[in-house]
Amino acid sequence: MDLTTLRPVDSNGLAPSLDDDAWEDLLNYIEEKRVIPIVGPELLRVETDAGPRLLYDWLAEKLAARLNVATSTLPAPFTLNDVVCQFLAARGRREEAYTRLRTILRETNFATPPALKQLAQITDFNLYVTTTFDPLLEQAINAERFGGAASTEVIAYSPNRVADLTVEREHQQRPVVYHLLGRLSASPTYVISDEDTLEFICALQSEHLTPEKLFHELEHNHLLLIGGNFSNWLARFFLRMAKRRRLSDPRDVGEVLADDTSLRDGRLVSFLQQVSARTRMFDGAEKFVAELHRRWMQRRGHEDVTLPAFAVQRFLPPAREMPDNAIFISYAREDLPAVQRLKAALDAAGVTTWFDMERLESGDDYDRKIRTNISRCAFFVPVISATTQRRLEAYFRREWSYATDRARNIAEGAVFILPVCIDDTTEAAALVPEKFKALHFTRIPSGEPPPEFARRLLELTGGRRA
Repeated sequence: MDLTTLRPVDSNGLAPSLDDDAWEDLLNYIEEKRVIPIVGPELLRVETDAGPRLLYDWLAEKLAARLNVATSTLPAPFTLNDVVCQFLAARGRREEAYTRLRTILRETNFATPPALKQLAQITDFNLYVTTTFDPLLEQAINAERFGGAASTEVIAYSPNRVADLTVEREHQQRPVVYHLLGRLSASPTYVISDEDTLEFICALQSEHLTPEKLFHELEHNHLLLIGGNFSNWLARFFLRMAKRRRLSDPRDVGEVLADDTSLRDGRLVSFLQQVSARTRMFDGAEKFVAELHRRWMQRRGHEDVTLPAFAVQRFLPPAREMPDNAIFISYAREDLPAVQRLKAALDAAGVTTWFDMERLESGDDYDRKIRTNISRCAFFVPVISATTQRRLEAYFRREWSYATDRARNIAEGAVFILPVCIDDTTEAAALVPEKFKALHFTRIPSGEPPPEFARRLLELTGGRRA
């Protein structure tokens, strides 16, 4: 697979799209969790009283009004940086700009920008990096995947507080949004000016201030730099910083630079063509996301791309502690989207379920917690799949062992373990305990259970209540 396939640049220096082979390669990488989207301000198109606007353009106007900055002398269209510089030139207090911005955003309630909604629906993405300070990306993921519940992990970098990924990416149990240039705050800990950008970029390059886990992921995965609106040299520097080596050096991963300006910068285009053969360019940030979303949805068998890939709006994250009379769902982390669909369907049928989404939370005695929950759950549902076939050593296998141990104390013929299979893995080939093989596997393709399965679980749990 090769991300470097791109339509030739035309006489105007524009290469409007990837060809079909490149899209196919990109989708394969995404399915393998080898792609990280880096989201920029060009995707933040919001509905205002004056119609659709890019959020940062709207914020620049609002901030100028709050700080009493005269905009008549500013370049058109003026930016947040222009407003801040004018304010500081008039001897304004730098800290005031940050707290005013926070107030402005707290007073608004923008609908999710369509491009962010589309990115959130691509459930193969589990790590998002954003160069913006607003909360719209995490709100989009929470809305599209968790029914609005605040279940996305949010991490923010600042030079005076180096926050890294809490676990290795392969161990993530929920999606992560990493604010690379800081997150909205009343303190000056996020980027709103060119000087802020300079300070953050320098800090990120410092040996002692680099979030190592994050940069390891950026270095070794394909990147989608979408809507970053970087200037010529900042784009070059950002790419070099992310890949941590000369851009001309051979490497196995590539990048797509999709925004509204880069392809119109002849010097940047020439530089990347000559120096960074693994970097490809696409004209239009929102257009790129729309096409990516359409192709990903079609690949999943959803022709109506206006709908989410599955009814995740119904999904509510499991309770932190297992409720009474609940069904314990045991799964491999790669199968989380299917497990979410299963839980949503069972929730809708009135069945109480639980599974752990916080496996590596600091301070938890995780193994003891899981053993306790398996010992007191009403029923145990192991999720069997091609993933569990592939992973010969994983924590879910320990959960299966604990469930088998408990089953030895349960009367012969009494129901406790209810295996489900989310793909075409057969009972005969399944790498599961022998106890499981003696039981019927319920088929729930991609996590969508048949109505009779939900009804059976409801009857079983109802019997336990009695």
